[in-house]
Amino acid sequence: MRCNPLPDFGGCHPDPNLTYAAELVSKMGLNPDGSPSTTTDLSALPTLGAANDGDGDRNLIAGAGCFVTPSDSMAMILAHYRSIPHFSKNGGRPRGVARSMPSSAALDVVADAMGIPCFVTPTGWKFFGNLMSSVELFDGIDYSPFLCGEESFGTGSDHIREKDGLWAVLAWMSILMEANAGFDDLQIGVKDLTTEHWKTYGRHFYCRYDYEGVDSDQANTMMDQIRTNFVEGSPPEDGATPSSSGIEFVDGVEFSYTDPVDQSIATNQGLILNFKYTANGNPARVVFRLSGTGSAGATIRMYLERFEGDASLHDEAAPVALLGLATKALELVKMKEITGRDSPTVIT
Repeated sequence: MRCNPLPDFGGCHPDPNLTYAAELVSKMGLNPDGSPSTTTDLSALPTLGAANDGDGDRNLIAGAGCFVTPSDSMAMILAHYRSIPHFSKNGGRPRGVARSMPSSAALDVVADAMGIPCFVTPTGWKFFGNLMSSVELFDGIDYSPFLCGEESFGTGSDHIREKDGLWAVLAWMSILMEANAGFDDLQIGVKDLTTEHWKTYGRHFYCRYDYEGVDSDQANTMMDQIRTNFVEGSPPEDGATPSSSGIEFVDGVEFSYTDPVDQSIATNQGLILNFKYTANGNPARVVFRLSGTGSAGATIRMYLERFEGDASLHDEAAPVALLGLATKALELVKMKEITGRDSPTVIT
C-alpha cells in the first residue's frame, strides 16, 4: 500500500506515525492510539507492517495487533543485533548506543545488561554524529558499530551519518527471519518478539502528546512556571502535588548535555518531571519541550513514560496505562488553565 512515490505524497502527510499512517495502523489491527483492536482477526493480518516518510529517514514498525514504539524498536534491534548483517559484518555487537532524551529508557536497560555505553543526548542527529565520528574527527573512543535513534521515529547506525528508516525496516525483517529460522512458514511474529522482550527487560509504556498552534506567550508562560515551580524551587503547597492517585511527584530537572567527544555544552533541552507509583515504587516521568515559537504559534510536546516490571500487566494498552500519569502531569502544569487546551492535537 502507498508504494508509488508521488511528489505530493498522494495528498497525505509524509510523517510515519499513528496519526498520519492511519491506513497502515488500521490494516495491522490497531486502534488509532496504537492499542490492539478487539474486533479484528489477527491471524489474517500481515506479519510486518512498516512505513517510511517522504525521504525514507523515519520509520514506523507494527506487527499484527502490535505497535512497536520507536524506543522499543531501538531496544529490540540492540537485543537482536546478531540477526542484523551490519553488525555481524562489522565486529559484532554495537560498541555504543545513544538515544534522544525524550525517548524512553528501554534502550538503556538492554545496553546496561550487555555492558554497552549508552548516551542520552538532546534531540538532533548532530549529537549522534559526533559519537559516530569520535575516532575519525576527534581521535577519541571507537563506538562503532553504533546504534542510535530518537522518539520521533528516527533510527540509524554508523553506516550513514543520518537516520535511515529503510535500514530500520530491513533490520526488523532480519530479526523476523532469524526468529523463524527452521520453520517452514512464519510462526513467530512481531507481537511474540515484543512480548518476550518485555518479559526479559520490563515494559516502558510510552506515548507523546503534541499540542500544536498554541499561543507563543501562553506556551512560554507554561514552561516558565514548570521551571519555576518544579525545577528551580519547591512545588506549590496548594495541593498541586498530591499522591492520592497513587502517583507521587519526585523532582524536576532541566536537561543539559556535555558532549563527551568535543566537550560542547547544550542547555535548556527540556523539562523533566520525575514521578513514582506509590504501590510498587516503579519510576515514571513526563518531559515537556517547546518548539516553533513563531507567529504561527508554538508546539508543546509532552512525553509520557512509565516502567512496569510485572509481566502480568504488560498487555495493558499504553493509553490506559498512562492515563493517570497524563492527568497528574496536566493538572500540575496547569495546561488547560494557561493554554485553554482540553486535549492534544496529536497522540503518538
